[in-house]
Amino acid sequence: MLIAAGAGTALTGCALFPLIILVILVGAIVIFVIYIFFFPLVLICEIFGCGGGDGEATGDSDQVAEAFGGDGRGELYEPSVPAQFREHIKNAGAECTQIGPIVIASQIQYESMFNEKLVGPDGAEGISQLPPDKFDEFGEDEDDNDETSALDAADSIMAQGKYMCSLAGDIDELVANNEVKGDLLDLTLAAYHVGLDAVKQAKGMPDHSGAQSYVYGVRSSFAVYSGVVKVPEGSAYPSISPLPFDSINPSPTGGQ
Repeated sequence: MLIAAGAGTALTGCALFPLIILVILVGAIVIFVIYIFFFPLVLICEIFGCGGGDGEATGDSDQVAEAFGGDGRGELYEPSVPAQFREHIKNAGAECTQIGPIVIASQIQYESMFNEKLVGPDGAEGISQLPPDKFDEFGEDEDDNDETSALDAADSIMAQGKYMCSLAGDIDELVANNEVKGDLLDLTLAAYHVGLDAVKQAKGMPDHSGAQSYVYGVRSSFAVYSGVVKVPEGSAYPSISPLPFDSINPSPTGGQ
C-alpha cells in the first residue's frame, strides 16, 4: 500500500511538472509584456523622478510635453547618442522631409538600446531591428566595407531611414486619399512596427496595444534626443543607452 501510494505521488508529480513549467513560462511572458508596455513610464520616471524624488536629469516639463507631441524633425542633440552612431543617425534623418534624426535615434533606443549586434527572437538583426525582408529591400553597403549586413550599424541605420521614408510616403498618400486617418508620424511609426497592411486595415492607428505602445515608447525619447532633457555631466543614463556618453551639457536648452 505504501509503495502504491508513493508511486501514485511520483506519477502525480511527473504529471504536474509540465504544468509548472507552463505556468513559469506564462509568468515570464507576462512580465516581459508588462515591461515593454510600461517602459515609457519607467523612462520618464528615471528622467524626472517619480513620487516626489529628485530626477538626475534636467528639463522643463512643458518642453518635454511639447517634444513628445512634436514631429521629431528638429536638430539631433548629439551628446545624447554614442559618438560612433551620430553621423549615421543624422544621415538617415535627412533621407526625406517627413522623418528627422530625433525619430531615428528614438526608434533605435526603443528597438535595441543601441546594441548593433542584437538578434531579436523574430529574426530581426542589428541596431534598428528591421524585419529581414525589409533590410533585404532597403539595406546597402553604406560604409563601403564590401559587405551589406544588418549587424553593421551604418547599413542598418540607413536602411531604417529609407524604410521609414518609404512608409511615410505611403502614409501621406493614404491620408490624402482619405483611406486612413491620424497623425502622419504616428501612423508611420505604427506601420514600421506592425506593418503597413495593419494600418490600412484599421484605417488609421491599429486598435491594439502593440502599435500604440510602440508609438508612445518612441515618442517618450524625443525630449532626450532633441536636447530638452539633459543628463548631468559625467554620468551615463542607463535607460538611454548601455554605452557611456561624452561631454553631456547639464543645462536646459529651452527647446529644439
